[in-house]
Amino acid sequence: MGIERRHRAWSAAPLALALLAAGCESASDGPARPSGAPAPTPPVGAGAVARVCAEPVAGPAEAPAGAVPVDPAVVDDLAAKTRSSPPHTTFWLRPGRHRLAPHRYAQVVPKRGNRYLGAPGAVLDGRGTNQYAFGGGARDVAIRHLTVQGFVAPHNEGVVNHDSADGWVIEHATIQHNSGAGLMAGARQRVRANCLRGNGQYGLNAYKAGDTIRGLLVEGNEIVANNTDDWERRRPGCGCTGGAKFWAVGGADVRGNWVHDNRGTGLWADTNNNDFRIENNVIEANDGAALIYETSYNAVIRANTFRRNNWVEGRREAERGDDFPYATLYVSESGGEPRVRARTDRIEIHRNVLEDNWSGITLWENADRFCNSPANTSTGDCTLLVPRPERCARPAIATAPLYADCRWKTQRVDVHHNRFVADASVTGCADACQRMAVLANYGSYPDWSPYRGTRVATAVTHRQRNRWHDNVYLGPWKFTAHDPSRVLDFGQWRGAPYRQDAGSTLDHEGGDRDGR
Repeated sequence: MGIERRHRAWSAAPLALALLAAGCESASDGPARPSGAPAPTPPVGAGAVARVCAEPVAGPAEAPAGAVPVDPAVVDDLAAKTRSSPPHTTFWLRPGRHRLAPHRYAQVVPKRGNRYLGAPGAVLDGRGTNQYAFGGGARDVAIRHLTVQGFVAPHNEGVVNHDSADGWVIEHATIQHNSGAGLMAGARQRVRANCLRGNGQYGLNAYKAGDTIRGLLVEGNEIVANNTDDWERRRPGCGCTGGAKFWAVGGADVRGNWVHDNRGTGLWADTNNNDFRIENNVIEANDGAALIYETSYNAVIRANTFRRNNWVEGRREAERGDDFPYATLYVSESGGEPRVRARTDRIEIHRNVLEDNWSGITLWENADRFCNSPANTSTGDCTLLVPRPERCARPAIATAPLYADCRWKTQRVDVHHNRFVADASVTGCADACQRMAVLANYGSYPDWSPYRGTRVATAVTHRQRNRWHDNVYLGPWKFTAHDPSRVLDFGQWRGAPYRQDAGSTLDHEGGDRDGR
């Protein structure tokens, strides 16, 4: 963990249905939106997804047959009854505030197949004392209709499924106002229709030490106002913030979620993830990028709506004079790789709507970041093609196959049939924003690197099959290629030597929806 932010390495639904309805806001405890930003709105036809926090589905008002009732008046009743009951027991938490024993490591340690059901008004409260709510390695545990709050997990750790056990199902739960991550994940985990709100670091941290998480489903959740502890400010460059983070996940479906008002990034897949389908989400009003796909492989990103993202971070960096194209959808050292088995061999970005974000899509490759490089902030990790970092050393790294395989490469990215709308009067930006980009830095470090100079910038721009086509642009869009200094108009972007966006159209005034 501890991945450094991406650009620091430089200087270091069909479209019609994807539009949003007005007048419906979640009752979140999120940070204030940027001045002048309209309220976030849930997607048409997805009210149950968008309003999870405001309208949670109630649990059973009476104990199901055979369930063990848990009494909120008895301190540690839940943990004690879990210890004394056999596997596959169902527990029903009565209405009220349930407490664990008053020491930091007190927690519930489920047995295999246990079920935990919350009655209406059932809350498991850590009271700022307990670090973890549910932990241990038992498989196939289910938690439904329960509010979990007030736990104080350490940085990079989580409150529910603290030990990333496999096969857990978390549904219709509210996991809020905890330190660290509200929820960890294991293989085959199902995270459905939950409110993940106001947690100190992440709403969800899909990370399992020493293993790859496979078969993860994140569906229909509201992920809102997380990273309240503002970890990027506390540890600059940590890359450890946002609504949800995914680490080394091999196969994930992330769909139908409402991800909004998080401090930092909305969704972030970082380091050797593969085979993601990210679809039918509404991702809006996050301080940073809506979606980052970093040092990872093979994904389909389709039919999502992205609105008003990256206003805070984009504006801040522009005011510092940074000319990097801070993106709404940021693909960093990631691409399609046929040799890594997945449901696709590309990164396909299509049928999305991006409206009034700070910028558009950036495809970036850091020339100095490769396996075994001191500039690789994914410390100790190598690509999925070269499992042993020590192999990526001179002289062998300068020749095939290691020259190609020691790099996480931004390649085989296909950006098509998207709608990009930008109104400068909404974003309050006319120059440093509203860009599409494909670029790299000038390779300079370490001195034994075979990627020094402009060779990576040339490859990512011209040779790695990164392609835009058949898109619609409304507003004053600009385009950056090769390096940040090359800012192009639409004609230059489409002409030689870049030849991007065949079949696309641009209406320079079309983003001004008030006719100004």
